[in-house]
Amino acid sequence: MYKEKKVVVVLPAYNAALTLKRTLDEIPMDLVDELILCDDASKDSTFELAKQLGIKHCIRHENNLGYGGNQKTLYTKALEIGADIIIMLHPDYQYTPKLIPSMVNIIGEGLYPVVLGSRILGKGALKGGMPYYKFLFNRFLTLIQNWMVDYKLSEYHTGYRAFSRTVLEQIAFHKNSNDFVFDNQMLSQIIYKKFAIAEISCPTKYFDEASSINFNRSVKYGLGVLGVSLKHFLQRKGIARFEIYS
Repeated sequence: MYKEKKVVVVLPAYNAALTLKRTLDEIPMDLVDELILCDDASKDSTFELAKQLGIKHCIRHENNLGYGGNQKTLYTKALEIGADIIIMLHPDYQYTPKLIPSMVNIIGEGLYPVVLGSRILGKGALKGGMPYYKFLFNRFLTLIQNWMVDYKLSEYHTGYRAFSRTVLEQIAFHKNSNDFVFDNQMLSQIIYKKFAIAEISCPTKYFDEASSINFNRSVKYGLGVLGVSLKHFLQRKGIARFEIYS
């Protein structure tokens, strides 16, 4: 625990058998109280391996619900077991678990209720192997999003995030998409609810075993992100109202 706050790491898993142990080996279990892994109907041995490695809370979806659906299951379970600080860490080892103490400290000390691990702060994204088209998409979408949601972040597209319990209790994350745009909807909800967001620089790692969406899925995701930003803009201006902000 951190100052009597229960720290829980949630792991949205899909075909992560090759990288799961490497990820777990770097999680600071002297600080983290519980791990929750949700296997979204993987085609490999992710679920069985997670149990072998001693993860207490292992959940398996019989059918693939998508990245957003996976997170809904994880956050619901984290709140159910009394988590005060919740860190989402991909078990594909794309994000380093070594930043968990910094994230916990920021939330545990009451500095910010949300922390993002940014791949864009600094100049490491391309050096770390981020495909150039994804870097350009990231920069273009972030520029538009900062204007439309009236906030300022270095990127909205990182999958490395930490939240206080209060944040998850006050946003309607269960109303979001089951697809990849879920992440953007969550940030939009958080900003709309006026929760402050901290960013810390996170090394970028792209390699064969790390999960990544292809060009066509990236385009679909980008269009979804623009849709979320437009809805946020209309909601913010009082022009229209959308259920995810209720």
